[in-house]
Amino acid sequence: MHDIWKDMFVLGVPLLEKILRPIVVYAFLVISLRLSGKRELVQLNPFDLVVLLTLSNTVQNAIIGEDNTVLGGIIAATSLLFTNYLVVRFLYDHRKLDQLVEGRADVLIEDGKVRPQHLKKELITLAQLEAAARKQGFDSLAEVNQCVLEPGGTLTFLGKKPATEDVRHQELLGKMERLAQEIALLRGSQPPARA
Repeated sequence: MHDIWKDMFVLGVPLLEKILRPIVVYAFLVISLRLSGKRELVQLNPFDLVVLLTLSNTVQNAIIGEDNTVLGGIIAATSLLFTNYLVVRFLYDHRKLDQLVEGRADVLIEDGKVRPQHLKKELITLAQLEAAARKQGFDSLAEVNQCVLEPGGTLTFLGKKPATEDVRHQELLGKMERLAQEIALLRGSQPPARA
């Protein structure tokens, strides 16, 4: 019974190493994902998904080292969570550095026109952009006035507003329809005209 407790709670590597390993891997992954672009965060194709899944498995050994005790896992997980908390807290107070780490928003559609050079830069195909627009409730990109790829990888779509003439035309049609209904009601309530 003593060996079970020892295997679960006696660290196989020094405590400082156990804390530093996840911090180093965290820093590496943040920098790598930042350099690979915002696309990795939102528009996953099957290849991107495979890379992200195998990436987590690949760095697992770098985080735990030769220690796979329960206590070692708890220490590593706590180190990761605490490091993330500190980084997020620090970046919150330092907006310019946050912008450097997260990047800037990129406009993919401006005034209803797709910007192919921006799609190419972000490695997003037109088909992927159309699919994302449909998920947001647009039938086609023709209905989109602006699309922004946010720093966190979210796609924000803004629809085209109808032109002032179109709005005015619809209002006039509505008023004419109501007038026609009122005339029909008046004709129905009056006695028939005598000839």
